[in-house]
Amino acid sequence: MGHIIKKIIHIDMDMFFAAIEIRDHPQLRYTPVVVGGKPNSRGVVATANYEARKYGIRSAMPCREAYKRCPHCVFIRPRMEKYREVSRQIRDIFYTVTDMVEPLSLDEAYLDVTQNKLHDESATRVAQHIKKTILATTHLTASAGVAPNKFVAKIASDYNKPDGLCVVAPPSLLKFIHPLPVSKVPGVGKITNEKLQRLQIKTIADLSQRPLTFLIDHFGKFGVHLHNIARGVDEREVVADRIRKSYGRETTFSDDITDMQKIHTYLCECSQNVFRAITKQNLRARTATLKIKYHDFQTITRRSTKEGYFMSAHELYETISLLLQQTKVGETPIRLAGVSVSSFEDVNSQQLYFDFDDDMNSVIGE
Repeated sequence: MGHIIKKIIHIDMDMFFAAIEIRDHPQLRYTPVVVGGKPNSRGVVATANYEARKYGIRSAMPCREAYKRCPHCVFIRPRMEKYREVSRQIRDIFYTVTDMVEPLSLDEAYLDVTQNKLHDESATRVAQHIKKTILATTHLTASAGVAPNKFVAKIASDYNKPDGLCVVAPPSLLKFIHPLPVSKVPGVGKITNEKLQRLQIKTIADLSQRPLTFLIDHFGKFGVHLHNIARGVDEREVVADRIRKSYGRETTFSDDITDMQKIHTYLCECSQNVFRAITKQNLRARTATLKIKYHDFQTITRRSTKEGYFMSAHELYETISLLLQQTKVGETPIRLAGVSVSSFEDVNSQQLYFDFDDDMNSVIGE
């Protein structure tokens, strides 16, 4: 029996928060719209519609900067419960097609439609059906990527936005991914990307020319992942209804560091990213963990559990800062630092404080 080629769809709702606001307030249709903090606050842009993006406004940009670029923008405070309600509608549509649904956030998910409830062998037709059903049910558009694996499907969903559909069949897979910058590879963050650039590896095509031994020498076991991706291989399964026990971010620095300001800046940004990620997944956490790897490769973790839950990124960062005091950081050079959270609760109908960046930017001295 031959190898079964997977049929994976990545669905990404178009400017989800902003699209809901424009749907509910049609007079905003041709107006630049930003969902996020107040214009002169230290909050950030959660979503901007395409009219606002013409002014260079993008997600995670400080709202003050967005206001400078487009003073006539309409700024709307997020209605998270409404967004969750619509997200549940969309997820229900997914389950009419397959039980193999892996939500990534309120506005995107992977679906494995290799076997599906429509009994349709064409993943393209299945994706078209999902898009049409979402539009008819919610009056919102979705973009879809169809491919043999998760990596390529996610990249494909970003093509032809909004209301796009991009299908990458197995024979076209390498032609599709090879021109892409290596920053598109899952797991390649700023530090790894800089190292790849120094090695003159700028595209996935460049990556495919390097032997496995070379990549392992420079990137350890992550080199195996790079080698596979460059050949279009991504064996990650779609994990239905995944429940993560923890969520975190960590970075290996290009050089060992002792500069406390740089370390605090990184941990502050890391706390913000981790908090944003779990908020998008309707989760809140009680436990924070700091991970440090010293220059001699000794790894330590420090953990703190609250009676309640972290309700802002600033609160998480403050706990991480206290944990940092229990280490030798500042005296001993470090090569890696990371922040993770665990002991989750599903937020469901409760609303977290969305403008978490208000406090964060004051910490890092904006």
